[in-house]
Amino acid sequence: MQAKIGSDHTNNQIYIERVSSNRTEALFLALMFISLLLLLWRVNTVRWGFFAVACLFFFILFLFYSLNYRILVIELTSQSLKLKFGLFTWTVPMGNIEEYRLDEIPLFMRMGGAGIHFMMIRQRYRASFNFLEYSRIVISFKRKVGPVRDISFSTRKPDEVLRLIQDLVPANAST
Repeated sequence: MQAKIGSDHTNNQIYIERVSSNRTEALFLALMFISLLLLLWRVNTVRWGFFAVACLFFFILFLFYSLNYRILVIELTSQSLKLKFGLFTWTVPMGNIEEYRLDEIPLFMRMGGAGIHFMMIRQRYRASFNFLEYSRIVISFKRKVGPVRDISFSTRKPDEVLRLIQDLVPANAST
């Protein structure tokens, strides 16, 4: 994990954090190898069929997960909060932040998986960029982004990130 605080005059960067999880990476790699072994066993014993195609699908899916969801980059500038998970980036302009707080959701929703997920929480559609073992912050939008009204993300330093967001969000936002 790397965290940097302070101003970078070239891109107005105030904070950057790189969050990773060896446990999550190990899980994705294990699921990828299990899918590969099942695929090889099935093709060698019965040849191609529905089960072999399903194993191939899961092998490719978990290969992608293990490569794409290795590092969550949280970048905070005076203008926006940017979350980057591999190929996927979500940028929240500071002017679109209505509320921000620690994410308190039921355990079965919290343990719903690592990576990027979309779910309904308290009748609000949410995007979640997360690893299972870290605290999460949830940001509520003033204006929806498509159907998404909230975004949550994992961080190792939730108090620090919340304090920085509080300093950056326009005065009419609440905490």
